Amino acid sequence: MSDGSRTVNDVKTFLKSYRDVERMKFYDQWAETYDQDCNLMGYRAPHQTVDFLNANFSGSPEEVLVLDVACGSGLVAKLMAELGFRNFVGVDGSKGMLEQAAKTGLYQDLRLALLGTEPLPAQTDAFDVVMIVGALRDSFVPVSVVRELCCAAKPGGYVCMSRVDPKLESGDKYKVCLEKELQLMEDEGLWTRVISQEMDRYMMDVYYDDQYLYGTMYLYRKSLN
Repeated sequence: MSDGSRTVNDVKTFLKSYRDVERMKFYDQWAETYDQDCNLMGYRAPHQTVDFLNANFSGSPEEVLVLDVACGSGLVAKLMAELGFRNFVGVDGSKGMLEQAAKTGLYQDLRLALLGTEPLPAQTDAFDVVMIVGALRDSFVPVSVVRELCCAAKPGGYVCMSRVDPKLESGDKYKVCLEKELQLMEDEGLWTRVISQEMDRYMMDVYYDDQYLYGTMYLYRKSLN
């Protein structure tokens, strides 16, 4: 259960322990207080990315099928539902997070998979919108997974992604590799970039007091052929 007495320092201490725990076990442990902790840490990525999609999406939200990749507790689906989106399939590597996502009542299906180790459990050419928020970072979701996201989208469908820039991970290496892959896929005719945008004050930095992390949001549209 959520603990109303938790503080920002409690959350920072817990997040710093991540390096000592296997990743999915860490997220299983975190699941029950995840939403509360995200609020404490000023985690704005879901809000920013959903607003970014909505500002650039021309379809009828109630009619589309959304694949919410690395869905966690369902924060993205909750925000999208407020905008009229109704049909969600979620994928995550943490059983604990999927249990929390199920409690939202928003998902028609929830699927367990460790991205990069196991194939993305999604039908090819099936989804009008594919979302991945916050998981594109070093040691989380490898760059190669973006091709699977593209495969899951319908021809003409959208892939909306956000990436964080943690100071203590691989510097710019992940960003450079990711953007190289995104451009290569565009050169191959798999999709077209609709727009990209920097994210301001993504969330508090766990390791530096009074500092925030930044990142980038990307929106691509899958080719029709």
